[in-house]
Amino acid sequence: MRLAFMGTAAFAVPSLEALVSARHSVTAVVTQPDRPSGRGRRVHFSPIKEAALSLGLGVEQPESFKTERIRETIEDLSAELIVVVAYGKILPAWLIELPCYGIVNLHGSLLPKYRGASPINRAIANGDAVTGVCTMQIDEGMDTGPVYFCEQTEIAHDETAPLLANRLAQLGASLLVRTLVAIEQGSVNPTPQDESLASMAPRLRKEDGYIDWHESSKAIHNKVRAFLPWPSVVVGFRGKTCRILSSQCSGAVAENCEPGTIGFVSNRLTVSCGDGRWLELNRLQLENKNPVSGIDFANGVRLVPGDRFTAVERP
Repeated sequence: MRLAFMGTAAFAVPSLEALVSARHSVTAVVTQPDRPSGRGRRVHFSPIKEAALSLGLGVEQPESFKTERIRETIEDLSAELIVVVAYGKILPAWLIELPCYGIVNLHGSLLPKYRGASPINRAIANGDAVTGVCTMQIDEGMDTGPVYFCEQTEIAHDETAPLLANRLAQLGASLLVRTLVAIEQGSVNPTPQDESLASMAPRLRKEDGYIDWHESSKAIHNKVRAFLPWPSVVVGFRGKTCRILSSQCSGAVAENCEPGTIGFVSNRLTVSCGDGRWLELNRLQLENKNPVSGIDFANGVRLVPGDRFTAVERP
């Protein structure tokens, strides 16, 4: 098929590569404009732009879809179908109505669960045992269009958001190729979503990483896994902030300990949680310091009796 591809994040790269390998004609790749990032605020290409250039594909980077020039540019592509994967912007009605086969989106959840920008993070944070990917037909709502196919997978108990995203990206790429074959053959009709089962996964905020030590050790561990690499779980220590980058539920009982109390179990740095259990802290990063292991953190700050991890107050 003659396609246009829209994407920005790394999650979209396997899909683009799979469509090219399947011998679809990708007329152009549309991605968001280059943005400065990092401490030096250097301008970097998006992962999908780098992939497109390595594949020899043309790239368009519109600031918006409101100009006549970008509308004419996309219309001139004469795409039969547009594929959208992790693009990051709402599409206008004229674009949704443009291709004869419509616009197919790959979404990182089992719709209608977790519509929105952070489905993978929310699934892990909420302790879900399974998740998946769906291909759907885009309409003017937020991930509300009818669904073509879904593929389910289990979430490992220690799987982080980046690791799960990588797996779902590969799973979704295969599902996307399968979907386009079915659309071209006319062998599939998308199924409307059940609105009564819908839930939202809004864009992550810095405050999502602020935890309360009165939560259970499992709930906090799930947030540590879910909010990597950003916003990460952030706690207080001696008046500074500290990021928890890796943790593990020890299962050991923290007897007569207030939540937030620092301890050691089997020579591992731990903190007591609201369920009366110790949470092992495997990797931390104190404000303005490099990430270190739990034991190296303890040795570096020279823990003393009474030291605690506190909750960061929400603004």
